[in-house]
Amino acid sequence: MGLYPSKNGYTVYIAKFPLNLAVVDANAAKRVQSNHSYIIGGHSLGGTMAARYAAKNTKELRGVFFLASYPEKKGDLRNVKEPVLSITGSNDGVLNKTNYKKAKKLLPKSTDYVEINGGNHAGFGSYGKQKGDNKAEISNADQQRVIADILIHWLNGQVN
Repeated sequence: MGLYPSKNGYTVYIAKFPLNLAVVDANAAKRVQSNHSYIIGGHSLGGTMAARYAAKNTKELRGVFFLASYPEKKGDLRNVKEPVLSITGSNDGVLNKTNYKKAKKLLPKSTDYVEINGGNHAGFGSYGKQKGDNKAEISNADQQRVIADILIHWLNGQVN
């Protein structure tokens, strides 16, 4: 069994967005959530939109994860009791680190923070180099394996 959520008993949905931009359809999660308990997260702007959705739909919320991302005011999660995870890469040149640090006040004090040594912003996906990003010190495949491992351990230890 690989270290991927779907191969470890978790149902995984990936929302499709117009122009591949989560901000265009901030409520896309509603199409798959449909009054079932859920864990939501996303990469970059997708994580910001996931936080907005979670902040407005707390009834069935079981956790939130951010991949090189952070919430903004409309996604204020500081009073959420469910587990929250934030994963970043040490070589991320796209993530606004000043805003990331400021956004910590919008997350619960119990939020888990993990930094992937050598990981960059583009390594959270499979879309190649991003403008302004730094060179990764690990391969894209290795970064994604680390991300999956962190998520599985978080899901198993925090959410079940």
